[in-house]
Amino acid sequence: MPDPQRFAGRVAIVTGAARGIGAATAARLAQDGARVLLADRLPEVAETAAAIGGAAVATDLLERGAPERLAQAALDTFGRIDILVNNAGIGGSKPLAESDDALIDRFVDTNLKAVLRMTRAVLPHLPRPGGRIVSVSSTFGIAGVPGTTAYAVAKAGVAQMTRQLAGELGSAGILVNAVAPGVIETAMTEGHLQNDYYRRAVLAPTPLRRAAKPEEVAAVIAFLASDDASFVTGQVIGVDGGWLAARHAPRDGE
Repeated sequence: MPDPQRFAGRVAIVTGAARGIGAATAARLAQDGARVLLADRLPEVAETAAAIGGAAVATDLLERGAPERLAQAALDTFGRIDILVNNAGIGGSKPLAESDDALIDRFVDTNLKAVLRMTRAVLPHLPRPGGRIVSVSSTFGIAGVPGTTAYAVAKAGVAQMTRQLAGELGSAGILVNAVAPGVIETAMTEGHLQNDYYRRAVLAPTPLRRAAKPEEVAAVIAFLASDDASFVTGQVIGVDGGWLAARHAPRDGE
């Protein structure tokens, strides 16, 4: 349950926050007492922020200097940065043989390079100790899933960044973790959930036999950003209904 004192006095930046997991995470952090700056390239981020009493910046993190400007906007608005949630990303990858340079660049630039640059921009401003970085990787970045190479490789990079930075920043008291969502009900997966092959290959083998709500991912992100996770760093936590641990096809009649 939300606790309005959990993040009292703390400031969070959430990227990709106009909708989906990002919007749910921003809302949960705000419910838990944080002041939140929501960032997204979609202009609707302003409405999402207004609904939770947060601030908004409409920006494309691929633009030169955008991460630094976003960090400065948080400082100008709230005076500090305690938590960074790297959620911005894109889906819809293809098999490598069908991926031209533009597609590969788009996935790696958006899902990995922008995360590295955003994290670098925020690092000087995080409290030591007490800073939190939580990034959104993917189950596809951990287990091989045919037809998603550029996306999966970029998300695997986010997972490895998490482990690397946990080692680099641990002595400063900054905790770095990630979540690896499975099938989540968002605009990004809406089309996939209507696809018979996707449902058979990814959704049906999930032990809990359902997709998750964005709020279920947001709850885990909030935990990792909180004092309750004070001895957790370098972890990539699957929020996947058990898919990574024990995916298996339904039995007849199930």
